[in-house]
Amino acid sequence: MHLRMRVLAPVMAMALLALAGCGGVLGTSASAAGGLEKTTLNVAVVPAVDSAGFFVALHEGLFTQHGLTIHYTPATSSETVIAQMLKGTYDITGGNYVSFVEHYVKDHQPLEIIAEGSVMQQGTQAIYTLPSSKIKTLAELKGHVLGINAPGNINYLLAASVLTENGISLSKVAFPAQPIPFPIMASELAAGKVAAAAMPEPFATAAAQKYGAVVLADLNQGATQSFPIQGYVATRSWVHAHPNTLKAFLAALEQGQEIADTSRAAVEQAMESLNGPMNGQVPPIVAAVMALNIYPIGIDAARLQRVPDVMAQFGLLHARFSISQMIGP
Repeated sequence: MHLRMRVLAPVMAMALLALAGCGGVLGTSASAAGGLEKTTLNVAVVPAVDSAGFFVALHEGLFTQHGLTIHYTPATSSETVIAQMLKGTYDITGGNYVSFVEHYVKDHQPLEIIAEGSVMQQGTQAIYTLPSSKIKTLAELKGHVLGINAPGNINYLLAASVLTENGISLSKVAFPAQPIPFPIMASELAAGKVAAAAMPEPFATAAAQKYGAVVLADLNQGATQSFPIQGYVATRSWVHAHPNTLKAFLAALEQGQEIADTSRAAVEQAMESLNGPMNGQVPPIVAAVMALNIYPIGIDAARLQRVPDVMAQFGLLHARFSISQMIGP
């Protein structure tokens, strides 16, 4: 069973992190078994709060402590970077599981899930409208365009689930012909190009503060309540060729996950320093009030199985798929 339980209490975790900074246990364990096959990694990650553990690790120098230099690229969506990773542009990518599963099943791409990133919580993903909008209920979305950042991805799946469970046929709601990147989603909503928009944090809070966007429906409900949102993948060949490098990356990421799950202040600081998600840094006023997810450690195959199961439920897969095929030994 691919499940590693969280065993460090917050106080003990922080104590071990302090040791890591002094070359202690965590600072050396990942590379003790052998030298790193590669020390500079190109990593593309969707710049949303779903990836907070990675950004904490990056901001606090945890990757550096494990001998790694990370060249981070903001990904506008998982879809945009998977092909580039397959070509070797990126070593590791962080994004939504739906896109990863689709590429594995439909395009037979050898992707391997190496770590979980986040599990959705209340307020971190929602459908928004403007205060002046005539749309006050989900039912009133019929005949209008609901903005999403890519077709058939997690953004779509969450919206489809909530619409369906509220008795709204997906054929009655229009989705944009072209993807709308999250950094411009709010401006598209404000310009009237979409009637409503499905957005994650921190883009949602930024939209609320800049345009007064209001929640029409939280996406953390029904079949997608506490849904696994984001994870990290590499190609199977990369994983096999870089076992020590992968251990080092995961050791640093797990520290970041632990901190993100226990210290809101650390997440705020990491997101504020992040360059890219909104054509600049996440403003402190946004970071201070944005909703956060749960940031698990390890891989829980039973939890991740929910992703292909719900994908099949809403037609993104035509047969049941076992997520264990994408998880290493």
